[in-house]
Amino acid sequence: MTGGFAVAGIVANLYRLLAPKPNTGGTKFAYYAVMVVAGPSVLFDNAARSWRNKGCSAVAFWLAAALSAYWSFIIGLFGLSVALAI
Repeated sequence: MTGGFAVAGIVANLYRLLAPKPNTGGTKFAYYAVMVVAGPSVLFDNAARSWRNKGCSAVAFWLAAALSAYWSFIIGLFGLSVALAI
């Protein structure tokens, strides 16, 4: 799970540094493709910010955290299976 979350954070930060805002069809497709991997980090970051600003309830925050953890687990499991196949 931690490996998947680390990969998600790295991909999310690289995308934020290198890519422009998604305005056209091609950039929107690239954004959605990147969010498949970077999603857990972005989801948890948005949930934490919203909870700190009292924008969501504790239940909503922990639901987002649980979804982020499960998503990270799936990414880490996929990475582990690829590493073992090589």
